[in-house]
Amino acid sequence: MIALKSKSELESMRQAGRIVALALDAAQAAIRPGVTTGDLDRVVDEAIRGLGASPSFKGLYGFPASACVSVNEEIVHGIPGRRVLREGDIVSVDAGALYKGLHADGAWTYPVGEVALETRRLLEVTETALMRGIAQVRPDGWLLDVTVAIQEYVEGQGMNLVRQYHGHGLGRKLHETPDVLNWVAKGSRPRNVRMKPGMTFTIEPMVIAGGWETYVKPDHWTVVAVDRAWSAHFEHSLAVTESGCEILTQR
Repeated sequence: MIALKSKSELESMRQAGRIVALALDAAQAAIRPGVTTGDLDRVVDEAIRGLGASPSFKGLYGFPASACVSVNEEIVHGIPGRRVLREGDIVSVDAGALYKGLHADGAWTYPVGEVALETRRLLEVTETALMRGIAQVRPDGWLLDVTVAIQEYVEGQGMNLVRQYHGHGLGRKLHETPDVLNWVAKGSRPRNVRMKPGMTFTIEPMVIAGGWETYVKPDHWTVVAVDRAWSAHFEHSLAVTESGCEILTQR
């Protein structure tokens, strides 16, 4: 079942979303050549706790950190540690906050210093895909319209979407129904969901500059493209409203 949120629950999720946005801002301010992914995790952890929330990711399914920090060829679920950021890299920071029993979740991919033109385009395409998906969110709309908007745009730009990972409902749990797909096979008939006010979920396109195939590294978490092509990940938490949608993690 899809849990529709009450006004009080939505207010707690707004606060959680604001905390996620501020934590991502803090991470962005810390990004520069020479910083480690572990440094960014500490910044996110301190920001979330300092604003009165708890990191949603810490200990979830055994994940050891407060943020997923993924660099270049790493797509999602990167475990922060000793990897050093270098000029020209890109780094995705994915974080969640639990505030008064409710979660928000967001991610952004940042350039480290000056990046190549093709890398800048990857970031622009992925962020635009996120916003095109969000533009489809409205009461009585269909969730697969989000998928179609993202998929048609990204593939039209000559890039690929990660197929195994996607957006999700959230609220009392970080991962709830419904699934919010980024990609569907032509001719398939996946479950569609009509959006209603009070629904809360994430939209999070993960775009690869090369092929779509992925694997998980021996750490059992970090997802990487088989061809080692670079990837970007942008995510917002959203609430369906009576008139459209609200971005809970607005930067």
